[in-house]
Amino acid sequence: MPEADPRLDPGRWAAASFRARGVPSPSPPRPRRGFWRRLGGCCGCCGCCRRGTDDWEPPPGEIPGRRPPQPLRPGLLAPRGLLVGSPADRVAHHTADFACRNLVARRGQVFGLRILLPRPFDPDGDRLCVELTLGPTPQVAKGTHVLIPLGETSPTGWTAEEEEEGEGAEPAAGPALRLCLAAPPDAPIGRYRLSVKTRTAAGEYAAPFDDANDVFLLFNPWCPDDLVYMETTSDLNEYVLNESGRIFYGTEAQIAERSWNYGQFDAGVLEACLHILDRRGMPHAARGDPIMVSRVVSAMVNSLDDNGVLVGNWTGDYAQGTNPSAWAGSVDILRAYHSSGAPVRYGQCWVFAGVMTTVLRCLGLPTRTVTNYNSAHDTDVSLTTDIYFDENMRPLERLNTDSVWNFHVWNDCWMKRPDLPKGYDGWQVLDATPQETSSGLFCCGPCSVTAVKNGEVFLKYDTPFVFAEVNSDKVYWQRQAGGGFAVVHVEEGAIGRRISTLGAGSAARLDVTHQYKHPEGSEEERQAVATATSHGSRPRAGRAEGAPASGEVTVTAAAGPAVAGAELELRAAARNAGAEPRTLRLRLALAPVRYTGVAGAAFRQEQHRRVLPPGQEETVTMTVAYSEYGPHVGDQDALKLTVSGTVEETGQVVAKELRVRLHTPDLTLTLLGPAVVGQETEIQVVFQNPLPETLKGTVFRMEGAGISCPKPVSVGAVGPGQAVRLRQPVVPLRPGRRRLVAALESSRLGPVHGALLLDVAPAAGSTGSAGSAGSAPPATAAPRRRRRPRRAPRTGSTGG
Repeated sequence: MPEADPRLDPGRWAAASFRARGVPSPSPPRPRRGFWRRLGGCCGCCGCCRRGTDDWEPPPGEIPGRRPPQPLRPGLLAPRGLLVGSPADRVAHHTADFACRNLVARRGQVFGLRILLPRPFDPDGDRLCVELTLGPTPQVAKGTHVLIPLGETSPTGWTAEEEEEGEGAEPAAGPALRLCLAAPPDAPIGRYRLSVKTRTAAGEYAAPFDDANDVFLLFNPWCPDDLVYMETTSDLNEYVLNESGRIFYGTEAQIAERSWNYGQFDAGVLEACLHILDRRGMPHAARGDPIMVSRVVSAMVNSLDDNGVLVGNWTGDYAQGTNPSAWAGSVDILRAYHSSGAPVRYGQCWVFAGVMTTVLRCLGLPTRTVTNYNSAHDTDVSLTTDIYFDENMRPLERLNTDSVWNFHVWNDCWMKRPDLPKGYDGWQVLDATPQETSSGLFCCGPCSVTAVKNGEVFLKYDTPFVFAEVNSDKVYWQRQAGGGFAVVHVEEGAIGRRISTLGAGSAARLDVTHQYKHPEGSEEERQAVATATSHGSRPRAGRAEGAPASGEVTVTAAAGPAVAGAELELRAAARNAGAEPRTLRLRLALAPVRYTGVAGAAFRQEQHRRVLPPGQEETVTMTVAYSEYGPHVGDQDALKLTVSGTVEETGQVVAKELRVRLHTPDLTLTLLGPAVVGQETEIQVVFQNPLPETLKGTVFRMEGAGISCPKPVSVGAVGPGQAVRLRQPVVPLRPGRRRLVAALESSRLGPVHGALLLDVAPAAGSTGSAGSAGSAPPATAAPRRRRRPRRAPRTGSTGG
């Protein structure tokens, strides 16, 4: 027989409160505030004391949500138990996959509540109020202590209406009252405690709170009245419900991708996400505003000033934690943070962004992970990216505080912006990677993508910083004989390239550059730059004064196939578009560079002199062996080729930078048996070392939404060219298509990862329907609402 639901125990509430304490006969209850408010006392039968929410407020000294058990006396209507929600509610609220026994609901949408009673409810003589509390100190005035008299609307917009049983409803195990509850579309999100109060002629009974009846309330992007409403269903399936995705990295010319397990529905993740808000001390009453919630999450995903989720580390030394390249998803990170209370080591931009996607999707905000190539980091609010050279056009790295990241990953979340003028709703940039402070905190956004596109950097939040990341001009400065610097070249269109995210409903890369900026060089784009720079620390009219936009001679840079461990070929091509021959003195410098744009010293330099006939092109080739570049590159490192030169006849200066990412092999994953819920199966993993040297200290890990995976495994030393085969057991927890993500950590090799799609079959005897890993309460048929004329109309949208 199935295990009995403990919430249906008829003695759990009604008698245990005094029987367990050995009290022989309960004394008369103390009159509650409001019950005797009118006429100096009231019998409770005429309804004069039941005219508003205040009549149901707790007595002085009682903390809402934590009241002691109340003794029973004859005539009180003491509920035998509560059943909150049903599987049908979980499906309607798009929360069926949450691994949580408690109901997970979305605001602005109805859900069911079944109240088991010792006798039938008498609508003429009985009264009932549903009570919900949020946070440790709930208050009615702040909307965190909700009192909803049956058939009425609370001051904050919550409603409780009686339902009729639908056809085919299961027996209610005795008399029961079926209600339909709904939170307003602007209610604070979080974990609500839920109970009921009843009132008869004999007095008032307040049922105790029970953890099993708590309700998790989330944002509702399916509700038109919610600020996070998104109309397109395919986008909601991708940006709210998809538990895995791809994060793009590499360089503009060498776009790479890795799978990432978001796992927003996995066990413990929802609790960890709410813990993040608690850890920050965010007032519960403010948690209905997606603008403020997203801003808090942006600050808390990094640990710099608030002991948040992740410690950033770009040093290359990860001995005290996990190499950022080794993470396969967000679940292990969030669980570790919630259980230990200590920031997890370590993260870099794609890890911060992956975790923030998980948190925001879990809370109900449509969110996508976005990669910007050639992403500028403006350190002086000039809204330009400045690069300094000496008299001989050698880079002065000590002065180059502005950096250009090979790629940078952040998030976009979808919401309305009532705090901005009309026209700035939609995608908003959020960046959890700690770079610069915003109002004293290491966070960034939400910043309207539309404001970025138009250069309206005076609009909050952090628009100047985001604009510089995607649309600043690259300004080259050369040191002059007197020690000062002059602008010698301006590169327009070099910053903010091929901005990428995962398209909705597909596995393809979606280029969203057009959403962030007008076409390069267009009048609208130049006007946006002029608008933005006029608000910068060095206002200028669109282009650096005295800087030539172009000249007769142009240079380009390119690379052949770049494979870790193999020989590398780099090329610089110079073209003379003029009518006269030109002599070009060209300098090539090759240096290691972090993906954040921080470059090391050049380890290879060459100088060339070329005579360029009119209309002709000359190519200079540089070949570099692994033995030369290998000692300078490590995990996540790339190479930067700087090409600079001067035309002897005209004094024209040319400059170009090329970032080269070294390709690494993928992990090959193979399913060795059938994938069935609850049954262990093995995954074979194959990896081959591409380097002509031994890899040491390699560690392998896996993660997948709805899949129980083993702990990280040490692989040990892997010789040059050696292939390694591992067998790892996994246990699927939910049926359907699941993505398993794997990653290999190594200090001498860049990101190595792989993914495998599993079609998981239901366990034998299971219906195979979608549901959470934690079983739901007993099913009830979908109820029909039964309105009474005295009730106030319900507010908010049904959504879904």
